[in-house]
Amino acid sequence: MERLVVIGGDAAGMSAASQARRLRGPQELEIVAFERSHFASYSACGIPYWVGGDVPGRDELVARTPDEHRARGIELRMRTEVVEIDLPPRGSATRGGRVRSRDLESDTESWTDFDKLVIATGARPVRPALPGIDAPGVHGVQTLDDGQALLDTLSRSSGRRAVVIGAGYIGVEMAEALLKHGYEVTVVNRGEQPMATLDPDMGRLVHKAMDGLGITTVNDSPVTGILTGPDGRVRAVSTEEAEYPADVVVLGIGVEPETALARAAGLPLGVHGGLLTDLAMRVRGYEQVWAGGDCVEVLDLVSGRERHVPLGTHANKHGQVIGAGVGGGYATFPGVVGTAVSKVCDLEIARTGLREKDARAVGLRHVTVTVESTSRAGYFPGAAPMTVKMLAEHRTGRLLGVQIVGREGAAKRVDIAAVALTAGMTVEQMTSLDLGYAPPFSPVWDPVLVAARKAVAAVREAGV
Repeated sequence: MERLVVIGGDAAGMSAASQARRLRGPQELEIVAFERSHFASYSACGIPYWVGGDVPGRDELVARTPDEHRARGIELRMRTEVVEIDLPPRGSATRGGRVRSRDLESDTESWTDFDKLVIATGARPVRPALPGIDAPGVHGVQTLDDGQALLDTLSRSSGRRAVVIGAGYIGVEMAEALLKHGYEVTVVNRGEQPMATLDPDMGRLVHKAMDGLGITTVNDSPVTGILTGPDGRVRAVSTEEAEYPADVVVLGIGVEPETALARAAGLPLGVHGGLLTDLAMRVRGYEQVWAGGDCVEVLDLVSGRERHVPLGTHANKHGQVIGAGVGGGYATFPGVVGTAVSKVCDLEIARTGLREKDARAVGLRHVTVTVESTSRAGYFPGAAPMTVKMLAEHRTGRLLGVQIVGREGAAKRVDIAAVALTAGMTVEQMTSLDLGYAPPFSPVWDPVLVAARKAVAAVREAGV
């Protein structure tokens, strides 16, 4: 019997373990998984909506409990952290290896041998070394434990001032959640505009909408420290220009791959600090080691470069691919086009493909167009405005990227562009797409196709 060891009990790790178990029974493959937190197989993406009250309870975010995994023949060891990976030297005839783990309740350590290893250690929140960063009242929101700690603080706090540091996906989602709790919310952002995953002109639309919702957004303002009161709790967030009073602070600065274990074991890492794998999610150069989820880098199908894209959608796909390989089957993960959606109150935000600065960074000459349209036929009740920005390659007209900001019905339109990017379509080919139409759902010309038509004209004009 072979033994599979999985490090990490969330999306990628447990998807891999479950898929491997479906393909190979317990008489053929023993599966041991380690998870250092109190929870496994949960949706971290849902934490802002749980905190904000859209999701009624923490358990709603749990897809499968530890006991459910164990009932399916997976030995899941909770509150157990892997602290070392011991692999044979590259080129050695020895297969497999071992991991050293620490039981966080008893503080005891032990070694576990493996024939095959899956690394799914996820990502860690960026936590800059600022004065006061560890003060009571300062919260990250990476895990269910983090979400519960924040809710506990919100329920105890007598003040009603909140500062969110960072204006990316987590930052704007947490700003909405705090607004729903009745807090006066300030978002302090080091970038030119909120949502750095958009071009600044589209980020400006997000800024305007956030102002309209009562959220104060301060741009171009790196945080210099978190100030505390006599009781040691947070009282304000400081920048070079000002101080912003705070009874609670939420960190929404982003995440980076959690690859300290992999680095110490000598495994290959990319420029973003994530593990490098082949198409089957095997760690490059290590036949018996796989990696997936937020700890890996993936191929951007548009730019041709490696990226770190920490999303649950990819993590679950990675797990399925890994599980197939471990179980004796075959699957691949070809890459991503960088699709993501978010919202702040009723404002929907979406992007896929490259921004202008991404295109410039890889040497792609391009044209850009921006159109204003509506989510439904203009005469139909409930038609809401949306702005669509599209990038196309100079001369060839190949679609490079799309960004959308609007109200209800805007965000998921980005999926049209995501499919077109994956297929390598030109903007001219997009204009012939046979999309669904009825006045309650779209104008006769869908906003994405209006942008494609305008991009076709821009490509032709640029080629003259």
